[in-house]
Amino acid sequence: MKKENKKDTFEVKGEDLIRKIKELINEGNIRQISILNKDGKVLIVIPLTIGVVGAVLAPALAAVGAVAALVTECTIKVERKE
Repeated sequence: MKKENKKDTFEVKGEDLIRKIKELINEGNIRQISILNKDGKVLIVIPLTIGVVGAVLAPALAAVGAVAALVTECTIKVERKE
């Protein structure tokens, strides 16, 4: 039987976005992170795989920084491995 992935959502302010993304990545059990604006439109999707390290994530975090500069409130959707 296939295991379902667990999904969580977090409401954050733009200035807290990078901090929360880094915190989630450090948890290590994240498969994908999606950032949505306050209207529910997907702004960016970051797929994560086992073994992803800082140098590989740098461009994604730069994109998240650009998104953070543009939004005041957003939702982070997280898909976790069970």
